[in-house]
Order: sequence, then C-alpha cells, then structure tokens
Amino acid sequence: MIWVQALGWAGSALLVFSLLQARVLRFRVLNLIACLILTTFNAILLIWPMVAMNVVLSAINLWFIRRLLAERSDENAYEVLEVAADDTYLRHFLKVHADDIAKYFPRFRTTEVGPGSAAYLVQHGNETVGVVVVRDAGDGVAQVELDYVTPRFRDFSPGEFVFRRSGLFTGRGFRRILTPPGMVNPYYERLGFARAGDSWVTDLS
Repeated sequence: MIWVQALGWAGSALLVFSLLQARVLRFRVLNLIACLILTTFNAILLIWPMVAMNVVLSAINLWFIRRLLAERSDENAYEVLEVAADDTYLRHFLKVHADDIAKYFPRFRTTEVGPGSAAYLVQHGNETVGVVVVRDAGDGVAQVELDYVTPRFRDFSPGEFVFRRSGLFTGRGFRRILTPPGMVNPYYERLGFARAGDSWVTDLS
C-alpha cells in the first residue's frame, strides 16, 4: 500500500503548498486538487469523516472558482480612478509595493511619478489592485510607464479591462499605446499588442 501512502503525502503537500499562494485563483485551484486527492485517499482507507470534509471543501472551492472566473468578464468588477501625481495614497501604494514593482519594472522609480505623467488607480470595490502611470508622448501616443497589478489579482486580467474596456486612453484622445520598456514577463501579446523593440504597441480604433 505504498502508493496509498504516497497519495496521502502528495495531497497533504499540495494542500500546504496551496496555502502559500498569493494569487487567489491559483490558491483555489490547487486547494481543490489537493482536496480531491485527499478525498480519494481517505475513501480508500474508509475514513468517512475526512472524506465528507474534503468533499465539502471541494464544493466550496468550486463555488469560489466559478465566482472568480465570472469576475474576469464582468465590466463592473473594476474601476479606474485618476489621482494626482503627488497623491499621498499613491505614494504610499508605490512604497508598499516597491520591491515587487522593481522586479517587473526595473526602470521605474517608485519614489515619485515623473512630471507630465498621469497616474490612475485600478480599484476592485474598495481595494486597490493596481496602478497605471501614463505619459503623453505626443502625436496621440500614450507611453505607459507603469502597469502594475498586485499578486493577488494577477489571475483576473485587470489589465485587459484597463487597456480594452475602461476608456482610459480613447477618452483622452490617444490613438496608440506603447507599453513600459523592459517589463519582465509582459502579458500584452494575448491582448493583441505587437512587439516593438523591448516594448509592445497597439493602435486604438
């Protein structure tokens, strides 16, 4: 019955690993898989109270996963709020997430937003899930200097809402978007952006 023990250890390890995830959707998916493995393990050993518990936990995870996936296509899930470049809360947000921002945007200085740049907070209810900093590069080009999303919301495509559905750029007369140069692990290709050197670009209709 070594394989049964291996199954139990694998489920337990995955359960613990799921609790270390900052991303909510990833946590729910991994936790669901762990619960299904442990359901099978406990059923083999006829430990029915643990089977019942893991079945209930699996159902709870499925409910949350369905709810979280529904938010991906919900246009009312996010809101973009413009704030002043020297806004106190903006500075606080950039300071709190400075280390994480530096990993993905090594060229961006979190100490201040540059002159001539506009800053926008991406909100999910009363929670700030990201920040976008844009500079008018002239000729209808919006140069994005920062497009940061907190780890918790990186599975929910707030960037798609910002660039495609929020009206942030078209409402300000921009005809083209140029993404931050040198961004680590960019996601713009799946939004239809084209590679332009170490940046990505898209034309707005």
